[in-house]
Amino acid sequence: METKPRLPLNTLGIGFGLAGLAGTWTAAGPALGAPKAAGEILWGVAAVAWLVTLLRYAAAARLRDIAEDLRHPVLGPFAALAPTTGSLLAAHLATFLPATGRVLVWVMLAAAVAFGAWFLASMLTVPRQLATLHGGYLLPTVAASLIASQSLATIGHRDAATALFAVGILFWLLIGAVLLGRFATGDALPGPLLPTLAIFSAPPAVAGNAWWAIAGPRMSTMHEVLLGTLAALLLPHLFLLRRYLRLPFVLGFWAFTFTTAASATYGVRLLTLAPSPLHTMIAWLVVTVATVLIGAVAGRSLALLNPPRRLREEDRSPAAVR
Repeated sequence: METKPRLPLNTLGIGFGLAGLAGTWTAAGPALGAPKAAGEILWGVAAVAWLVTLLRYAAAARLRDIAEDLRHPVLGPFAALAPTTGSLLAAHLATFLPATGRVLVWVMLAAAVAFGAWFLASMLTVPRQLATLHGGYLLPTVAASLIASQSLATIGHRDAATALFAVGILFWLLIGAVLLGRFATGDALPGPLLPTLAIFSAPPAVAGNAWWAIAGPRMSTMHEVLLGTLAALLLPHLFLLRRYLRLPFVLGFWAFTFTTAASATYGVRLLTLAPSPLHTMIAWLVVTVATVLIGAVAGRSLALLNPPRRLREEDRSPAAVR
């Protein structure tokens, strides 16, 4: 009997992107009067997607398979999305079930720290080809730290959140510089890896949302710095749109979704600090664009739920990622 092939680790980006969009609609509730139910439905969908993905992966993987996947030079970093998405879900759960949500935030933090430390140790000691590096290398340290920072601040641990915020900024500068050097001087990214450029642009928005949770809803120098940095990293994607649109659709397109959602959430928060009809209109436009883009990726993904086994095996090669 043929065994069912396991999912590639970047499939965890589905729950991550949906959780990001849920956060956007949750932020739009008090800021724009968006229906609270919209955000809650999306949180539920994100939780189901996260759980189903993890369970389906675990059902098809042996310990040896998991170790092989974690060491994969292209797909390995995406394993960080398991505890990172779980952290977002746990922090939201804490608004309804405080004790359970808080415990889960700490559990997800422990898992994220363990994987991040192991991944960093591997980067420091195991040589890898420059061509295998991509934006996803920011996930185990930068994204995991900044989102854990946001989650800890949400449950009231602002000192620990500030410490993790600093860790996220540190590794954003360090790993971001390495990635920029790789993009500028290394081989061109293969088509399936091109969407991971969106992850390279995510840290300012993720950091901004974390700082919002730490410092509260007020403008500050930190937000001015992060907003300018976000604009600088997002604008180049306007010149990449034609390349993105020419790519055949793969599940790797979920790399666009959390960056889109985090940027939309941050934009809504900053725009509504000084309410005006113009700011409200722009904020709704931001929410709409994020929802349409992520919805389009989700819709296209439905056709890829059960691709041929041959394609799944090819997508595990170092030169490609789905």
